[in-house]
Amino acid sequence: MRIYFLSYKPAILKLNGLYVGGIDSFERSVEIDIKDSVLAEIVPGENLQPVNFFINEKLLTAPPPFMDVYLMPDEALIYIREYGNKGLKLDVIFQTRFCGNLITLFSQGGVYLSVEGEKYELFTLPARFANARFEEKVLSNMPVLAIYGGNMLFLISDRGERIFMNEIESAEFDELLKIRAAFETCTAAKAECEYAYDGQKLTLISSKTTETRAPEKNILHFAFFESVLTCGDYKKYLSEELQDRAPVLKEYLGDFVSVTVPTEKFYAEHAESRAAGLVYPKAANLFEVKYFAVEITHDKITNVFPVN
Repeated sequence: MRIYFLSYKPAILKLNGLYVGGIDSFERSVEIDIKDSVLAEIVPGENLQPVNFFINEKLLTAPPPFMDVYLMPDEALIYIREYGNKGLKLDVIFQTRFCGNLITLFSQGGVYLSVEGEKYELFTLPARFANARFEEKVLSNMPVLAIYGGNMLFLISDRGERIFMNEIESAEFDELLKIRAAFETCTAAKAECEYAYDGQKLTLISSKTTETRAPEKNILHFAFFESVLTCGDYKKYLSEELQDRAPVLKEYLGDFVSVTVPTEKFYAEHAESRAAGLVYPKAANLFEVKYFAVEITHDKITNVFPVN
């Protein structure tokens, strides 16, 4: 089986103790017989902890929490998305009281947020929250605590409960929470969403996705699948014959969570195919990639079908 390796930080890869090469945000692949249960060790820089695991059937059905595994026909991709820090000393980054809750942001091999009030909550946060800023806001006449970690917003209610966590470009607090978020799509799409707040949870009441640039013709199929994913105006990519079937088409594609470029092996077997990989959740940290292709006539999609 061909195994691809990705890492959010530059690192080196060892297999059964032997140095194989460097890995980073660009795919590197190795042919491995998973029946051999090969021991992989990935060692990052920046004084981060290495990770190690066996590449076998168990890994492809129940991956550990520090990685995501993507399954494809006769292939798999392993993405290391977090490493522990070797410094295990507890450092308090910020502490405040909010509506009777003691809020503590601290690092100890990672970044964590503890909320002590009527009950105790502990949240694991991305590393970007190591330089977070806190702001008390009023939403629907009720206090909320906004914690910004880079371009990510984390909201806590006056009861000390998490009510929102997502990447944003901007957020407005009034009767409604209004956010603008950017998608990593080939059309640089942006979403504007409005949420109502009842003091316990946020409810999405409106959402509009706008594509800020037109896709090039050779990636029209990617733009279409991404538009379906982000609830954009994907009908505009369809031929007149398919316009009325747009809702059925969305149901046909199912609940995929991202769109990816097919692998080198796929293109070798389907050289002329205008296909994209649609990523579907399968279990915790485990995903399945299914390939769908399109037929295009006069810059409009006339057919959508799976490719095995």
